[in-house]
Amino acid sequence: MPEEVARRRLQLFEALELRSEYDARIKTLKECLPEARENRGWLRSLPREENRLASPDFDLAAARAEIAGLEVKRRKINTAIQQANFGHRIDLDGEAVTLSEALEIRKRLNERIGELHAQSVASAWQRVIYKEGRDIVEPPEVSYGDVVRRLDETRVAFRSLNRKLRVASFEVTVDYRDE
Repeated sequence: MPEEVARRRLQLFEALELRSEYDARIKTLKECLPEARENRGWLRSLPREENRLASPDFDLAAARAEIAGLEVKRRKINTAIQQANFGHRIDLDGEAVTLSEALEIRKRLNERIGELHAQSVASAWQRVIYKEGRDIVEPPEVSYGDVVRRLDETRVAFRSLNRKLRVASFEVTVDYRDE
């Protein structure tokens, strides 16, 4: 592999870290802009912007240009990450799925864990209604044991899938030049 091509490719986990860094840098710079200051509720007690001057070492035009450049870089790295996600497959229960599909499955598993958690909390208790000197006991709609078993199975599936995705993030490369 030629040296130039080797320098251009990042491992997926490196590309994800770099994209996060771009996001953080964009956020920091945008919060320094005067329009961002006007939109913050806690700053309304401060003097109006016309009573404020930019610090001598803060160049508004340079900050806006840097934001524009970072947004382009973020868009390009995101496209490269998406291409890698669609181009690489992992085995999931005997089926080869793209990383993109696996990420969507992980998202759904995580949502399902939240649902099952709520069901387990609700099914841990029976409802007791006091009526005319006697108690009416209503059992939970779903058996606590069944819900906890499904919750544990879903957590194991999530953990297994997450591990496969992490391994892939060290194996898959992204066509993007690091800074």
